[in-house]
Amino acid sequence: MKRESVISLKNIFVRFNDSVALERVHLDVTKGEIVSIVGPNGGGKTTLLKTILGIIEPHSGTIHVLGHKPQTADLKGDIGYLPQNNMYTQYFPVTIFDVVAMSFYAKKKLGQKLTNGDREKIHHGLKLVEMADHESVTFGNLSGGQQQRVLIARALASQPKILILDEPSTGLDAVGQDTFYHLLHDIREKTGVTIVMVSHDIGSVSIYADQIACLNRRIHFHGKPQDGIPDKALEKTFGKSIHFLVHDERCASCLHNQ
Repeated sequence: MKRESVISLKNIFVRFNDSVALERVHLDVTKGEIVSIVGPNGGGKTTLLKTILGIIEPHSGTIHVLGHKPQTADLKGDIGYLPQNNMYTQYFPVTIFDVVAMSFYAKKKLGQKLTNGDREKIHHGLKLVEMADHESVTFGNLSGGQQQRVLIARALASQPKILILDEPSTGLDAVGQDTFYHLLHDIREKTGVTIVMVSHDIGSVSIYADQIACLNRRIHFHGKPQDGIPDKALEKTFGKSIHFLVHDERCASCLHNQ
């Protein structure tokens, strides 16, 4: 079966004043894949996501998302995005239905109401994250893991072709992370959406990701985690020697050499 590329970056450079954030970045993401971008803090992971989204324009290189330049209106509704720091606090006094509905109100004129189609999409998004039975619950009364599910539903509400997530498991414990990544895997299986997510935890995401890209200004490895990541690539990415071990389909870990 022919691999259909939905995100293509070629020789991307991004600079902020005199600082180089990304250099010589090449990346291809295939339709329906779960791709995890891993690397250290300050390594350019969020910058790469914002470049894909068209929020940051590269100084050089070419990028196409679903066959278009990311800044074009052709991608409207085709990309769902969950930023690292969301705008909602634990005390935000609205229901989870309202949180998801905000993705529709943002595109409407003042005074316009939700359509029946909008409501169906909201219900569908909450069902995908297993929160459909909690529509009237106040967002602030949810656990951290439940709040992340609702925010994923918000990103899924437009039924996008690509879902982009920046550190989506931050604040979750080990069990919560495993449950969350399993949920993302199920969403991909049910919808066929392509998922690109950022993480600093290579051990956790390796179980569920189809592809891993190791990024520290440059991409030092891009491939299947189960095939093994070269030691040199890990050292260039994380700045020290790391041994990456995959024990079986449910267990993965990283060991740092001091």
